[in-house]
Amino acid sequence: MNLSEIIIGCMLWGHWGKNMTQKEQIALLEFCFENGNTTFDHADIYGDYTTEAGFGNALSLSGIKRQDIQLISKCGIQLISKNRPNKVKHYNYSKAYIIQSAEASLQNLKTDYLDLFLLHRPSPLMDPEIIADAINTLQQSGKILNFGVSNFSASQTALIAKYVTVNANQIEFSLTKPNAMQDGTLDYMMLHNIETLAWSPLGLYFKSQSLQIERLKKVTKQLSKKYEVAEEVILLSWILKHPAKIKPVIGTTVKQRVINATQAAALHLELEDWFWLLEASQGQEVP
Repeated sequence: MNLSEIIIGCMLWGHWGKNMTQKEQIALLEFCFENGNTTFDHADIYGDYTTEAGFGNALSLSGIKRQDIQLISKCGIQLISKNRPNKVKHYNYSKAYIIQSAEASLQNLKTDYLDLFLLHRPSPLMDPEIIADAINTLQQSGKILNFGVSNFSASQTALIAKYVTVNANQIEFSLTKPNAMQDGTLDYMMLHNIETLAWSPLGLYFKSQSLQIERLKKVTKQLSKKYEVAEEVILLSWILKHPAKIKPVIGTTVKQRVINATQAAALHLELEDWFWLLEASQGQEVP
């Protein structure tokens, strides 16, 4: 897969977030593209099942050629929404629903194929053979080029990978939630050449207060001065230094923060600075 090093998350483009006009979406899409951020991350549920269509309309009216960008979408979560007849939030990984969801995303995004199609979250009722059958059907028809999972543990990924090739896993990973380094998730991805994407790569750093975040801010502010970059650049560069070659999915709609994220790809944290941040995150030095 040829995904951009920094991926643009589109969850907040619609009414779950900024609720941008079509003109604003076209402008941001073209800005990201010109900045080298060519991969856009979606899910069917975003905006209560409406955000993909808004993006698709903007893309079709922009000057960007489909073959020059990469589109990701996800399926499986069934929300309680005015746009769905669901009585309880649940997951659906039947063959019919997986195919239906992929085809709906294609229609909404106004494209013939998805570069990457993910199962949004693991379900206790998922049958890997049924999932594999659905994915094989979609790949054979050219509707999806690559398949992956999201929020799956190493063992859950292995279960699916026994029946169908898994190309990627999008996980929550940041300095405020580095669990994937300790629970074997990143090790598994590296062992099996599975691309790792990280959602919420800034974690709770700008959103919450805790002893962990106090420690992180003390260190990050010093490193921000040392490297002469914004704090989020330090946070993202910490992720990018990991040998799993993790690709952060940034959810911002602010152009300057897109620029800052791109700067992180060019910044190389010194080894001791990386471990200084890890120590701040964990609250203790490494063993």
